Amino acid sequence: MRIVIVEDHQMFREVIHKVCVNDFGHEVVGEAGDGASAIRLILAAQPDLLLLDLQLPDTDGFTIIETVRKILPKLRIIAITSARGDYTLFRVERAGIQGFVDKNANSLDSLREAIDLVSNGKTYLAPSFVKARAERRADPTSFDKVLTERERVVLSLIGQSCDDQEIGQRLNISPKTVATFRSRIMSKLNVHGTPKLMRFAIDHGFTQVSAPGGDEPSFS
Repeated sequence: MRIVIVEDHQMFREVIHKVCVNDFGHEVVGEAGDGASAIRLILAAQPDLLLLDLQLPDTDGFTIIETVRKILPKLRIIAITSARGDYTLFRVERAGIQGFVDKNANSLDSLREAIDLVSNGKTYLAPSFVKARAERRADPTSFDKVLTERERVVLSLIGQSCDDQEIGQRLNISPKTVATFRSRIMSKLNVHGTPKLMRFAIDHGFTQVSAPGGDEPSFS
């Protein structure tokens, strides 16, 4: 497999590079530590597999996925991240990627297993991902069931501490409309007051660098 590694922590990136080449027998054709460099590298190198950290200093991994998939639709992607908020995992589920490795719980053996499975056309999901997905699907009041896509976008921006004016500018809507969205979201989530809504957003991972876009393909 020709692999590109996108990870902002240099030491961790070097470890992944070493094990991919020396232990797993793959070829690393490039590395990047930020989103802008990553997109240029991926499009130039056109690897078979992308090992992608979802939390980068200038963007989130979902922006990279959306950008490169338009040009490289067959690129296989494994997310390697410590982000385990419910909304992050929800977006992973819908991003159409092939693997999720949990930095907090998985070992290098898990990474090896993930790469082996993905290289053979299968998927790898960390146990933490599978557990969280099952719990969310069993909860009739979970955010993905009660909030619309647009409301989830607004909540993500609230989680980034954007005020109504900033959110309105980002989404090309009026501050009054943003306030209506905010009130509707609080009612649906049974959360009272903006401070508690911000706490909900943070606790559930609605804090991405960039607000998410529209619907993506499902994660089988």
